Amino acid sequence: MHIYRRIVSTLGGYALPFVPKGFIHEAKRSAASKLPLAGVENVVLVTSAKGGVGKSTVSVNLAAAIKELLSTEHVGLLDADVFGPSIPKMMGLEGIQPDVDEKNRIIPLQSFGIKCMSMGSLVGANSAIVWRGLMVMSAIQQLLRQVKWGPLHTLIVDMPPGTGDVQLSICQNVSVQGAIIVTTPQAVALSDVRRGIEMLNKVKVPIYGIVENMTDFLCPACGTRTPLFGPEVTDGISGVDQLAKETSLPVLGRIPIDPQLIRSCDSGRPLMISHPQSKVAQIYRELSEKILHCEQSNQIAECNDKPN
Repeated sequence: MHIYRRIVSTLGGYALPFVPKGFIHEAKRSAASKLPLAGVENVVLVTSAKGGVGKSTVSVNLAAAIKELLSTEHVGLLDADVFGPSIPKMMGLEGIQPDVDEKNRIIPLQSFGIKCMSMGSLVGANSAIVWRGLMVMSAIQQLLRQVKWGPLHTLIVDMPPGTGDVQLSICQNVSVQGAIIVTTPQAVALSDVRRGIEMLNKVKVPIYGIVENMTDFLCPACGTRTPLFGPEVTDGISGVDQLAKETSLPVLGRIPIDPQLIRSCDSGRPLMISHPQSKVAQIYRELSEKILHCEQSNQIAECNDKPN
């Protein structure tokens, strides 16, 4: 109750009507073991430990690509970045708040056939959230457990940067099928990504593989691809390939910088929706096929055998 009152006090006019008063106690009871989310078959984390590598862009387009492939199945997208939520803008949901049902469960918003939830949908677009660790962990548990997600085939979780409270709260309390690691070619990004991989290994979350984002620049006029951030090459091996070799993880995809991709994020229409025939959209389709293969096989070794 004390934490609940602090949450309500902090949010002021946006006091969470969606947080049941008994929720904090329920979260504490479930913290001892990894529990599945009601009605959700597969939970896939899009993570990095490094900020600014494009996790949210990958998340929204991966969710859209999976939805395209599984047209008869339901797909969800959870924005787990409490302090810097971006999914509402990227999915065209800014300024829209969700409803609750008769059981006080949050009804996720829908965009392009994808169920979406974000802390950015519960507070004002420009409201700063200044919370300590326990409040953040409680909010994450709310977004996971108090949202009526099901039925879902796949829930894509857009993780925040770092290896802190949010990551631990999700990895230790939720049954996660797997994670994909997003990085850029720079050495500074790869250094942080290594820490993220180590954390996932410690909490025993299976890692499907690595996605290299912003690999190069895709010229919209001629289609030429030009590296902007490297790649960092040592003895003829790029930094991402070296990381994959060190960790025995496959490189699931390499996504270029495409001006269309940037504009689509700002417009609230994922590239998979706005430019479905583009080269980058095809890369996301191939990536989504590999993720679904990982889910279906339920074996990381088989997942790694999927052609790159």
